[in-house]
Amino acid sequence: MNLLEISQTIRKVRQAQGLTVEQLAKRSGFSKGFISQIENFRQTPSLKALVKISEALGLPLSRLFEEEGRQEPPYTFGRLDEGEELRRDDGDQHGIRYLALAFPQIGRKMDPFLIEYTPGAPREFLLHEAEEFFILLEGRLTYFLYDDSSPREMKPGDTLYMKANVPHRVQLCEGCTYAKGLVIYSDAAVAEL
Repeated sequence: MNLLEISQTIRKVRQAQGLTVEQLAKRSGFSKGFISQIENFRQTPSLKALVKISEALGLPLSRLFEEEGRQEPPYTFGRLDEGEELRRDDGDQHGIRYLALAFPQIGRKMDPFLIEYTPGAPREFLLHEAEEFFILLEGRLTYFLYDDSSPREMKPGDTLYMKANVPHRVQLCEGCTYAKGLVIYSDAAVAEL
């Protein structure tokens, strides 16, 4: 199960039907916060929850797992400037913008994202089930692992490979107003960005 694909399918269908998050929550019997967490790939829903959500959307459950009429090609070409933007509840607050680069590839084992950083409020430490590979393309970032005691400044060309469940956070370096990086998450779970 690819949480990113499921979350985006739920959001697209909900929006196409003109439903708000609150309306879908009411129809499915879940809280608005729970639906929001699923759509923002912060929560892995159980199969039972997916059944209720698909019923609330009037869809067969299988529709959440694959897009109709699409065959799985063995490759997908793309461009860094053509990523599909993923709206996060807190992205604007923290100055972080996510662009999914391989979204059209069904059944993929990795999730590559282009991440853009602009000034924003510092973010809390996060950890996730996926392994992560990060390369800084532009700007300067400070990376914190485990706590704030040992920051690491990253410059363009610097990389970081991180195993699953390592608490981390990122912020722009002092005096830097923009940075861009490429991150690839393993299939273990789509990261809680």
